[in-house]
Amino acid sequence: MRISIERGALLRAVGQAQSVVERRNTIPILANVLVEAERAHARFRATDLDIEVVDRAEAKVDQAGAVTVPAVTLHEIVRKLPEGALVQLQSDAAAGRLTVTAGRSTFQLATLPREDFPVMASSEYRSNFSAPAPVLRRLFDKSKFAISTEETRYYLNGVYMHVAEAEGRRVLRCVATDGHRLARIDADLPPGAEGMPGVIVPRKTVGELRKLLDDDAAEIAVSVSETKVRFATPEITLTSKVIDGTFPDYSRVIPSGNTKRLEVDAGEFAKAVDRVATVSSERSRAVKMHLEDDRLVLSVNAPDSGAAEEELAVAYGDEALEIGFNAKYLLEIASQVDRENAVFLFNSSGDPTLMREGNDLSAVYVVMPMRV
Repeated sequence: MRISIERGALLRAVGQAQSVVERRNTIPILANVLVEAERAHARFRATDLDIEVVDRAEAKVDQAGAVTVPAVTLHEIVRKLPEGALVQLQSDAAAGRLTVTAGRSTFQLATLPREDFPVMASSEYRSNFSAPAPVLRRLFDKSKFAISTEETRYYLNGVYMHVAEAEGRRVLRCVATDGHRLARIDADLPPGAEGMPGVIVPRKTVGELRKLLDDDAAEIAVSVSETKVRFATPEITLTSKVIDGTFPDYSRVIPSGNTKRLEVDAGEFAKAVDRVATVSSERSRAVKMHLEDDRLVLSVNAPDSGAAEEELAVAYGDEALEIGFNAKYLLEIASQVDRENAVFLFNSSGDPTLMREGNDLSAVYVVMPMRV
């Protein structure tokens, strides 16, 4: 194989591939990226056996072929090359080497046989549809903070993407929860998604998917089966196994009878929570909210390090209420609000609290209180 490729295109393709590769693995070939060259393109494929990413880049192909090389090392080499450089990749199968040349720099990397590289089996996808990148970005960005990191409840270690009913219409919905907080985000159902099976997209896949969604003009082709999900642009294809488990009935924990209504400037609220939480070395320290007559007093009492209090003018006309929350959870939820105002709906100091963005019902958050 012998190809020439512009450094920027190579860096993007190898960067996407090397982030999928597991740094510590017992199977040497999984540390490699498979480079396949044909016609006027080179494909860069990497996998950890659960996720596979294929990035296609334009290249001048002098000799078609395929080779596997260490992904992280190749990425580091390309990253350190000067901008605008033309990079040549030439493999010598007999010597088991790939030569990387750019200007006066030459590197030689050990290769492994391409036959050893595992390619993820293609799946029969039950549902195929496309969605604008900003729509998918909103669905996953606003829900991923609530993904559980507890390995024992593995079915909560991802975002549950499924078709649901909302206000008499069908929507594409993403839900994540760790038992302490929950995020439920809706978007218009794309044509072709009606029969989509509900799937739990793993945390790592959600992180990798984010890189495909930066281009606001991009249309993402989504394919879903019972065991796999695939997201594709013309250049990049991300295929992932889904979590084999049943997502719990989240609707049971979303309160419907909360009537005490607080409306507050989301930005000011997040800054105030951050300020009062500063006195505590523990990020999980409870922030107490005292509410009465259009006043909100936020306070933290940390016996070992001090105390803090801040008052905010808010819209609140119900009976006085004292309730405590994990400061980190409050900050994460408040930071999801794109609109100016956040609306909190309370029942009592021991019940789950509902939060949404103004009157927008397409994004709903639930957070469990703490004893204070």
